[in-house]
Amino acid sequence: HLFCLFLGVWGDEFSVLRSPQSVVFRDGGWPLPGERIPDVAALSMGFSVEDDLPWPGLGVGDLFNRPRATVLVTVKGVDKLTLPEKGISYPIENAVPFSLDSVASAIHSLFSEETPVVLQLAPSEERVYMVGKANSVFEDLSVTLRQLRNRLFQDNSILSSLPLNSLSRNNEVDLLFLSELQVLHDIASLLSRHKHLAKDRSPDLYSLELAGLEEIGKRYGEDSQQFKDASQILAESLQKFADEMYNLYSGNAVIEVVAVKEFNSPLTRKTRSILQSTEPEKDNPYNLAYEYNYDYAVVFNIILWMMIGLALAVIVVSYNLWNMDPGYDSIIYRMTNQKIRMD
Repeated sequence: HLFCLFLGVWGDEFSVLRSPQSVVFRDGGWPLPGERIPDVAALSMGFSVEDDLPWPGLGVGDLFNRPRATVLVTVKGVDKLTLPEKGISYPIENAVPFSLDSVASAIHSLFSEETPVVLQLAPSEERVYMVGKANSVFEDLSVTLRQLRNRLFQDNSILSSLPLNSLSRNNEVDLLFLSELQVLHDIASLLSRHKHLAKDRSPDLYSLELAGLEEIGKRYGEDSQQFKDASQILAESLQKFADEMYNLYSGNAVIEVVAVKEFNSPLTRKTRSILQSTEPEKDNPYNLAYEYNYDYAVVFNIILWMMIGLALAVIVVSYNLWNMDPGYDSIIYRMTNQKIRMD
């Protein structure tokens, strides 16, 4: 009852469809701050975050066996999806726009010499970002609106097997929604041809943003049969996509879905420019100490024991040099004495 109460207050929902045993998500109605969703993805993959996450939904899990992939699908236009299989869901508090750029940067920097697959895609906005082997794996993936439309009318598209019900092939809004489902199908299909990438030690990241259901709600209304049919088709397609990705990674992947009715503010992406101006630091009128950083203890111990080790090494070397007998302990003096005797 408490969980239903939270859903009534917060509305939007964060769901975990599939996850390995090494990642522990506790069942409960704890609200998740919307701005901390990237931190949940980072912590579940074993990466550190700048600020501590006091959210009881994510447990510690197995620190030595982290998932090989994280798949996060953001669905706009609906606050909850009725999925075929029951997963673990949490209400979202303050649904603000987010991105997994920080997680992608961590993967790219830590595993740059290996073959990580990083794919961030928003079909409706024609926004795509690929890193590593994703460029070769998903080179045939449709990313522009024209490519998506052409892909739907090919022989092996989902239109031949998907029950459209009240949706139409002749409406642009319906085609946009169906093209996003086609992208989900193609990602799993293309990855199945490169199964070896799902078995390497480098983690992979998939971040997908679907806005087709939101457009159908604007076009027909949220009480229309088209919106109800689209919601059901999307839920079934997401569950099928989650099962396929989970099986491709041999059960070692986290598949999450974020259902957001409407973001509270537009997404402002940080550009990676060397000319970007930094924000001025706020004055501290109370002369308070800086906020404690949890990396401080680690850095302090590294520097402390390194300095102790260097100091002991200098003492041992200096003692041996001070008590050294040049005639017996140094090969330089030995060779010099023999040469003098021969002369």
